[in-house]
Formats: sequence, structure tokens, C-alpha cells
Amino acid sequence: MFPPGTLYSSRFADMYPQCPCCGQSFEPEPGFYYGAMYVSFAFSTGIFLAVLFILSLLVKEVTLGMVMGTIAVIVIGLLPVMFRLSRAVWINFFLRYEGPCNQIPKK
Repeated sequence: MFPPGTLYSSRFADMYPQCPCCGQSFEPEPGFYYGAMYVSFAFSTGIFLAVLFILSLLVKEVTLGMVMGTIAVIVIGLLPVMFRLSRAVWINFFLRYEGPCNQIPKK
């Protein structure tokens, strides 16, 4: 879905217009990926809960600043990964993965 070598660059949001193997469009309709924001929100909520749990195990008294600072560093560091993962998860709700390129026919 994404060109190689662009994960941690300024072009991390670039996508192929269609699948190089089967020709499936990666944007079936305008605004298709707005739903991926909900997937990203779910990932961020999971990160928040994990950070809160881990900090409560490691630190005697967890402060709001400690939690927010830790979450900010992690979420900003994982922004390109979460962006791509949420888009991949969202499109897989609607389109079926057909397997590796050498096993699927061209459309």
C-alpha cells in the first residue's frame, strides 16, 4: 500500500493509487479513510491504557504530567506506524486480502 523507504520521512502518508499486483484501487471513494481515524483512536486508547498500567507498576505515584509526557513521546514516535496501520486495518474491513502477488490474477 505504501512505497518502500518512506516510513520515517516527510512522505510517510504517500500511498500507491492502486495495488501493483492486482490493480485494486486503494481509495475506493473520496474520503474513504476518514473511518481510519476511529481505528487510530482505538490504537491510541490501547497505548494510553498500557502506559498507565506499566507506569503504575514501575512508579510509586503516577502523576498526570508523567502519563501525558510518556504518551506524547510514544504516540509522536509511532505516528507514521499508527497512520499506516490504521489505514491498512480500515481497508481490510471492506476489501479481502487475496494473498501474495504471485498467487493472484491481475484485474
